[in-house]
Amino acid sequence: MSNEELPRDQERPGEQQADVPEQLTGRQRLIAGLWPPRVTRAQLIVALLLFVLGLGLAIQVRSNSDNSALRGARQEDLVRILDELDDRTQRLEDEKQRLDDQRTELENSSDQAEEARKQTVEKERQLGILAGTVAAHGPGITLTINDPGDAVQADMLLDALQELRAAGAEAIEVNGVRVVANTYFSGDGGAIKVDDRSISAPYVFKVIGKPQDLEPALNIPGGVVQTLEKEQATVHVAQADDIVVDALRPAEQPDYARSSSQ
Repeated sequence: MSNEELPRDQERPGEQQADVPEQLTGRQRLIAGLWPPRVTRAQLIVALLLFVLGLGLAIQVRSNSDNSALRGARQEDLVRILDELDDRTQRLEDEKQRLDDQRTELENSSDQAEEARKQTVEKERQLGILAGTVAAHGPGITLTINDPGDAVQADMLLDALQELRAAGAEAIEVNGVRVVANTYFSGDGGAIKVDDRSISAPYVFKVIGKPQDLEPALNIPGGVVQTLEKEQATVHVAQADDIVVDALRPAEQPDYARSSSQ
């Protein structure tokens, strides 16, 4: 029999059978398509957007949890707090408008030097009130704290002071001591000092400001009045059309700072 007549599946002597590609199963083809991963630019952008969205949701959830303290408040308390925030916003808007008007006057005044002098005098008066070097009077409240059990601590009086400042108090006097920017309270109940000067109950705060803002700020839920009453102290707030704050501080000369105009 000739070579041409041999069966095709039989190798001729000296010849090697050609390699046949191995057939892959379905699972192997799936694995080969997924690994190693091929990340496109579009997939990276989508992943980044999903991360930013998740971060925003987490921040929103945390912000909502921080406001949980107000969820248990009564409706009238929430309305009062909202009104107080609106009043503070309005005060800031009024201050901005006043400064804008001053700038306009300086720009349009025919005698800018005289206008600047007037504004300088007015600013000096305002700074004198803040520094406690000049007396002041105006509408406000008188806050009287009686402490028969010597339970009122220095930090409670400081909280009352800070709450009044936040509500727009412009001048404050405590038991004959003028309150300034660096005023502090120290000591224990019954032996409290303000700026290293001893004071005793009743503690009387004479405050100049808008009474309709000052009194509600003291009576917010969990605020100054409720905290003091828990210590068996009695608190009385009286509004007045004219409060006089005449306790003065001596003008202090700085040891090192000098005006940059010199």
